[in-house]
Amino acid sequence: MSSPQHTASPSALFDLSGRAALITGATGALGSEAARALAAAGARLTLTAGGADALEALGSELRDSGAEVELVARRPASAQDADAIAEAAVRAHGRIDILLTAAGLNKTAPIVDLAVEDWDTVMDGNVRGSWLACRAVGRRMIDQGDGGRVILVSSTRGKLGHPAGYTAYCPSKAAIDGLTKALACEWGAAGITVNAIAPTVFRSNLTAWMYADEGRGQAVREQMLGRIPLGRLGEPADFVGPLVFLSSAASSFVTGQIIYVDGGYTAG
Repeated sequence: MSSPQHTASPSALFDLSGRAALITGATGALGSEAARALAAAGARLTLTAGGADALEALGSELRDSGAEVELVARRPASAQDADAIAEAAVRAHGRIDILLTAAGLNKTAPIVDLAVEDWDTVMDGNVRGSWLACRAVGRRMIDQGDGGRVILVSSTRGKLGHPAGYTAYCPSKAAIDGLTKALACEWGAAGITVNAIAPTVFRSNLTAWMYADEGRGQAVREQMLGRIPLGRLGEPADFVGPLVFLSSAASSFVTGQIIYVDGGYTAG
């Protein structure tokens, strides 16, 4: 993706028609919302996830809407997996223009109780998988010779600690922030921008209890809202604007940035 030229229509900067996007963790709350958004903006998609049934359901939905979609029921858990995913994307669409690493997980417990295996699981899922996906896709973007867009998913917890047993999750997201900045420096000369989107709590299957109107969820939500200036928790749709911006020519001079999508949570 080369530098943008002057255009009579600024909205054209956000057009992704014909661009080939690869999304890991595509069946999660953020990944599926991202897939719908990039498809609506005109991108051709390669979607990956470990759960074949959920992946097929998402693929059918997007194809019914007219999107061009390749499905790969595989996680970037090893170098071989990541290379196979990237190769499948190139076979399907001829190239990769956009990578979004949306896979992630958490295991919570006080550090004195957290199993080493749980630490390894979080670091593997959140950091190692993203690193491997970037490595495999970056090789192909560099060979293509015309740049690309890489977007990682971080969290406000990459910047802030948490009292509820997040000693694996917080370091994993801080590592994503560091990876974002390191790759932005390493790949800038190749015209590849690398940025991260860092949401606060957003609605998903894992956080549904925080959106409940009674019980512990209500108490935790009220505590969170006390420091969110915009006065609400996040929704997956809040991810869409920053994603399309970072995927498009509109962000051609933006790299190495952590974009907080948090209603102002990290501002105060």
